Parts: sequence; structure tokens; C-alpha cells
Amino acid sequence: MTEIRTPRLILRRWHDDDLAPMAEINADPQVMHWVDDGSVRDLDDTAEAIERWEEEWDEEGFGLFAVELLASGELAGFTGLSVPEFLPEVMPAVAISWRFGSSFWGQGYASEAAQATLEFALQDRGLDRVISISRAGDDASENIIRKLGMVPVLQTEHPVYGLPLSVHAIDLTEFEA
Repeated sequence: MTEIRTPRLILRRWHDDDLAPMAEINADPQVMHWVDDGSVRDLDDTAEAIERWEEEWDEEGFGLFAVELLASGELAGFTGLSVPEFLPEVMPAVAISWRFGSSFWGQGYASEAAQATLEFALQDRGLDRVISISRAGDDASENIIRKLGMVPVLQTEHPVYGLPLSVHAIDLTEFEA
């Protein structure tokens, strides 16, 4: 079982009791504003997503981690790695992403989890490059991307929604743990 501990967080595989709190995060319009077309997701959508995330772990040896607060055991959201097949022009690639409940914003949790995930990708999983894809105007994500040391490599559009996307990348040779 893959688990990463940071000073304040546990990044781990998904448990059955994560479904309700993750569905609550996915149902928040404020959280989902920058995700795809901004649509919220319900309990069934979230269950299907967690199932896909777990399948990716089994198939790829990486995936999206459930992020739990060490102090309280609360599920704060997710961070992790996925293959961004929806965006063919970046393939082959592995992308880092995150989504946290709004009550966990502004406390550095996403940056802490993303940094640990990037180290996992480049040092543990042996990837030589990781990308991040964000919607243009998502300043909070852009801030995390900068903290990770990623640099812009491509401006494109979401193939389904036509929304502007920014792709950033970091290579193993540029990474400083």
C-alpha cells in the first residue's frame, strides 16, 4: 500500500469512507469552478471517479491519492498523478493535479501534497517529466505550479469544452527535492 506522510498530511489510497466527503467536495460549485466546464459532481459521479482512480493505481503504479489531515483524520481532497488522455497533444505524459475542499484552502495543504507527489513521481516512480494542466485564470493552481518549479510549455484549449488551458512541465534534471 502506497502512503506518503508529510508534516501535516497523509497521502494514501482510497477507503470506502472517503466517498461521502469527496462527494461533498465535488458538489461545491466554488471547488469545481476551474474543473472541466465547472459542473458539480454527485455521489454516483464521485464513486465512479474513485473507482477509475483506483484502477489507474493498479494499471500504472500511480494515481490520485486521498489526502487526509494528520491531526484530525479529515479527508481534505486529493492530489496525485494521472495520464491526461483527454489532451492528445501532450501525450505521452503524466500529469499532477489536486482538488481540495474550500475549507482547506489557503493553508498550504495543496502545495505540501503536490510537492510530496512530485517527489514521489520523479524519485520513487522514476518518471523523467511531469506536467500540470490548468485552466487559464486559475491563479491558485498557477501559484502551486510555480512553487513546484514547473515552467510553461504549451497554451491550448480543452478539446471538449473549448476553454483555454495552460500546460506546465518539470523535468527530473530541473527538480530540486
